[in-house]
Amino acid sequence: MTTHKLPGFRSTLKTAQRLAEEAVRVVDRAVPGRMPDVQVVLTSERHLADVTTAAEFETADCTDKRVQARALRFEKRKARDTAGRAIPLADGGVLVVINVDQHPNEATFAITLVHELVHAMQTSRKDVRERLIAGIRNNLGIERLSRRQCREYERCLEQEEREAYGCEYLAQRVVPSAAAA
Repeated sequence: MTTHKLPGFRSTLKTAQRLAEEAVRVVDRAVPGRMPDVQVVLTSERHLADVTTAAEFETADCTDKRVQARALRFEKRKARDTAGRAIPLADGGVLVVINVDQHPNEATFAITLVHELVHAMQTSRKDVRERLIAGIRNNLGIERLSRRQCREYERCLEQEEREAYGCEYLAQRVVPSAAAA
């Protein structure tokens, strides 16, 4: 667990570490799949796009500066409404980026953390990581998918999102146990 351009957030980082340890245990027991290596980064709304796009560029092996600039502009527009993101990494792990500006208390932070950890667990399932990377490459314009593949990709994303929202109740187990520790 690290922070990106968040000076003076040491207490937030300690609280987040405590919650993350418990959330990993709860999600690992409740969600099918295997927990990959997860890196959690706390950042502000202002720097969320920088962290997420850098991870996507590394995963998609994107070196074109025009594509990177376009993707960064798009992510900056979306950053205000984004509470967190889970991005598969090239080394097999998952980067979970959390926007601390969206979380006024431990309960909302725990809900977002559980939601993103469920997405991390989903990447360990068969063909999910490859599909997500192909989707990132498509969104960046590096390697286009056919219309049929795009529809399949969108359908699977919706299904995974429904599963993650359905598992958010697990955050109730995280907050009391984390507060007691």
